Amino acid sequence: MVNRLLKAPEGPPSDVEQIKDRSNYLRGTLEEVMQDRISAGIPDDDNRLMKHHGSYLQDDRDLRNERQKQKLEPAYQFMLRVRMPGGVAKPSQWLVMDELAQKHGNGTLKLTTRQTFQMHGILKWNMKKTIQEIHASMLDTIAACGDVNRNVMCNSIPFQSEIHSEVYEWSKKLSDYLLPRTRAYHEIWLDEEKIAGTPEVEVVEPMYGPLYLPRKFKIGIAVPPSNDIDVYSQDLGFIAIVESGKLVGFNVAIGGGMGMTHGDKATYPQLAKVIGFCEPDRILDVAEKVITIQRDYGNRSVRKNARFKYTVDRLGLEPVKNELENRLGWHLDEAKAYHFDNNGDRYGWVRGLQGKWHFTLFVEGGRIADWKEYKLMTGIREIAKIHTGDFRLTSNQNLIIANVSSQKKKKIIDLLETYGLTDGAHHSALRRSSIACVSLPTCGLAMAEAERYLPVLLDKVETIVDENGLRDEEITIRMTGCPNGCARHALGEIGFIGKAPGKYNMYLGAAFDGSRLSKMYRENIGEAEILKELQVLLSRFAKEREEREHFGDFVIRAGIIKEVTDGTNFHD
Repeated sequence: MVNRLLKAPEGPPSDVEQIKDRSNYLRGTLEEVMQDRISAGIPDDDNRLMKHHGSYLQDDRDLRNERQKQKLEPAYQFMLRVRMPGGVAKPSQWLVMDELAQKHGNGTLKLTTRQTFQMHGILKWNMKKTIQEIHASMLDTIAACGDVNRNVMCNSIPFQSEIHSEVYEWSKKLSDYLLPRTRAYHEIWLDEEKIAGTPEVEVVEPMYGPLYLPRKFKIGIAVPPSNDIDVYSQDLGFIAIVESGKLVGFNVAIGGGMGMTHGDKATYPQLAKVIGFCEPDRILDVAEKVITIQRDYGNRSVRKNARFKYTVDRLGLEPVKNELENRLGWHLDEAKAYHFDNNGDRYGWVRGLQGKWHFTLFVEGGRIADWKEYKLMTGIREIAKIHTGDFRLTSNQNLIIANVSSQKKKKIIDLLETYGLTDGAHHSALRRSSIACVSLPTCGLAMAEAERYLPVLLDKVETIVDENGLRDEEITIRMTGCPNGCARHALGEIGFIGKAPGKYNMYLGAAFDGSRLSKMYRENIGEAEILKELQVLLSRFAKEREEREHFGDFVIRAGIIKEVTDGTNFHD
């Protein structure tokens, strides 16, 4: 029931809201257009709906101009994203994704910052069989994109494996519970027959309703002291509270999100804020009711102001909390004490429970591929063939070969050595703390390079790092090709947001543990200026830092950048 004291913004529905309204619960004309062989693309209305099925239509922008000259349509292809709560995959599932990438994709896989697989380069006529083969492996792509709850993240750090299984189970339960109920996905991709004589009514989506959410919704579960999933960046975050080795419940945080729009101060990244505590068996109820608040009060007129963070900031944290408790019919308890000390990955071998081992492999930019001198994809494929544990995709785009038995460890070590797969110890700590979004050539929103360029930039930054004795100093650095925040740039101690080809806005001052946003330091600068700024900044940091002081804290203490206390003053 809608609270008359709270109101959604006024204004006509956006074009996407109208598309959803006439889509017949996310069906649109997808079934028909995907069978059309005249074009490799699909109409924009159907592409908006495709997101809810886990895919975006893209084109290869490296080829765009040449194809225009040849009077050819763009080199259309689909990106497909898997729903995989907590980032856990069986070796058999890894092998399926690998095979599909070779057979239908561009021969690579992307490990995303939301702990799942992303495959690029799939042609339209191969989409249905690709999804069916993913489904046969007991994975799916439902709600991996779109205006619904997306892939639920959870802690993946090996040294916390004693409660990982419990937290992981909750991430799966949340993911399944919050799925859309429409059968559109099953009908279009899995050939499920429509049930005759039962017209769809609103009860089809008892939680989402016929229009679903105003924008995407993200949930993550963190386990202190590690904030590897950047819990404050989530629309809804759960912070696990462990007492005497037992999971007693979760602190609840609401209203985070990273995206913004260049030049629009009404948009900004924001940190989620803790509003209370609940016992484990209540988080499904909390998540559902939070989602219904966003459903009822989110902005359906202006999509760039439609994320839950804007709803919370517009209505107020306390009114939203009160509305949540009214819908729950019970009150959240007072938040419990917790502490984060990092948001990175722990590399190399770590021993966990029951004598099982975990190896965290450094994967630069999250790209699984084979290069001339580095057969990463082949090496992991061979490991998957003998591995009897599981794989865990981290939110920092790395890969954990998890739950390795003592008997298998020697064989896996041999394969790691054969293919030169390492924990990245020969790289600087800065490089191992880096994240980059896909950006060009496939992302239609990209304004500048990210994944392909950050390693090149880091080659040059590492010279500065070495000159200043900072090779082993962890400094989080993140780069995105646009301001949408897929690599959570606003939580990087050094952040870059693409502004134009070869040009970036440079940000500084986020907290190492992910609890403070960064602030713009320089606007629209290229590589020469970036290196010049970092030469000065890293030299000062090396000489002037206090004991155990992180770079993000230093630039604020030294007066180099102003602290951002809340997303609403991000642009001040």
